[in-house]
Amino acid sequence: MTLRTTNIATMRDGLFDVLIVGAGINGAVSAAALAGRGASVALIDRGDFGGFTSQESSNLVWGGFKYLENYELPLVFGLCRSRNRLMKAYPDNVKEIGFLAALGTTAPYAPWFAGLGATAYWAIGQFGTKRPHVYSPDEIEQAEPVIDTSDVRGAIEYFDAYLIDNDSRFVFSFVRSAIEAGASVANYVELLSAERDGDRWRARLRDVDSGEEFETSARTIVNAAGPFVDDLNQQWGLSTTHRIVYSKGIHLVVPRLTTTKHDRVLAFFDDTQRLFYVIPMGRRSVIGTTDTRVDSPFTAVDDDDRSFLLEQINARLDLEQPLTVDDVIAERSGVRPLVVKRGSGDQRDVDWTSLSRKHEIERDDERGVVTVFGGKLTDCLNVGEEVCAEVEELGVPLEDDVRNWYGEPARATRNEFYRQARLMKLDQLRSKPATEPLTDRLWRRYGRRAFGLLE
Repeated sequence: MTLRTTNIATMRDGLFDVLIVGAGINGAVSAAALAGRGASVALIDRGDFGGFTSQESSNLVWGGFKYLENYELPLVFGLCRSRNRLMKAYPDNVKEIGFLAALGTTAPYAPWFAGLGATAYWAIGQFGTKRPHVYSPDEIEQAEPVIDTSDVRGAIEYFDAYLIDNDSRFVFSFVRSAIEAGASVANYVELLSAERDGDRWRARLRDVDSGEEFETSARTIVNAAGPFVDDLNQQWGLSTTHRIVYSKGIHLVVPRLTTTKHDRVLAFFDDTQRLFYVIPMGRRSVIGTTDTRVDSPFTAVDDDDRSFLLEQINARLDLEQPLTVDDVIAERSGVRPLVVKRGSGDQRDVDWTSLSRKHEIERDDERGVVTVFGGKLTDCLNVGEEVCAEVEELGVPLEDDVRNWYGEPARATRNEFYRQARLMKLDQLRSKPATEPLTDRLWRRYGRRAFGLLE
C-alpha cells in the first residue's frame, strides 16, 4: 500500500482540524506550519504538488529590488527579512547570488542613482547580503564579456538569493515536512463540493486516478488554491474583501549564456523599462520574465512572447549569433495571482506592473474559512505563520511554536552524512567529473532521509 493510498484511506470519513485545498507553496507551507504545531491536517490538490503557479517561477528568493520603483518600502522590508530567514534556514538550498544590472542610455536610472538605490536596498535588507558594487563599462566586460557595453553607461551589482534546484522541489520539501509531522496528504484528489454542517465542513472528494468519490470532514478549511481561490469562495457562497487578477509571465530556457566561472544573474531594462533577467540554471540560462494582463489562469508561451524576449536579449548581449527560436530548449508559462480589492474595476486602466505583489489573508469567522490571496516563494514562512494565527482565531488549538517547523537539519547531522559519504567514496560514483558531487546533491534534496540512500 502506497503512502498516498494510506492517506486517502485516513481522509475517508475522517475528521480533521484543517482541510487545506491546494498544494502550491501557500498550501504546502500552511500544512507544514499547522501540522508542526499539532493540528490534524488534510492537504489535497487536484493535480501534482506545486504543479501549477508554484512551478513556473524564476526560482528566485529575493527582497524585491524592483518594487522600490513603486516605493513599496514595507513590502521590500518584509521580503528582505523573509529572504534572510530562508537563507539562514536553508543554507544548502537557498544561496546568495549577484544581480548585475546593466544600465544603458535609455535606462530609467543613471548608474550613480541606481547605486544609491542598491545601497538603500542593502540597508533595508539589514545588510544580510554582500555589499552592492558599481561597475564601469570596462569592468562589466571583464566580469561578463557577453554583455554588449556599446550603449551601457555602467552597472550595479546587488545581491539576493536563488533556489539551487527549483521551485517545485522547494514546495515539496514543505509537503514532506507536513507528512513527517503527521499530516494526511494526497495529490490528484479533487474537491467536488463542501458544505458547512454545524461545527464542521463536510467535503466531497474524488480520487482523480481511480474516479472513486468519498467524504471527509474538517472544522476549518484553508483555501490555498492560488489562481482559483475566487472560484472556491464563490462555490461556497463566501464574500471577501479581496479578489485575484492574473498576470502572465514566461521564461525561455536556452544554452548557458554567462560565464561558468561563477553564477550570476544578469538584469536589463527592456524597451518598456521593465526589468528582465538572465538566470543561470546549471548548463542552461533562463531568460524572463514578462508581465502581461490575462483573463485566464491557463496560459502558454505564444509567438509574441518568444519574439519579444529574444529581441530584447539579442539587443543587450554580444553574441556570435543572435538567439533564435531554434535555440530555445524549453519554455515556462504561468500566472501571478495578484491581489486587488473588490470594487476596484478590472484594473485595465492602471499600470499593470504597479499592482502590488503583496499577499493578503482573510478569515470568515462564521463559516470557518481562511483564504490566502497571492503569495510569493520568498514570503512563504510568513504565510505559514499568518495562516496558523488565523486558524487559531477560528478555535483550533495549536501547540506553542517552540520548535521550528521549517529549515534544514542541524549542521551536526549534515556533517555526519558527509563523513559517512566520504568513507564510502560516494563522490567517485559520479558519471562525469564536471558534475556536481553526489554528496552535495543528495543532502540538499533529501536531508536526513539521504542516510537511507547510503545503505
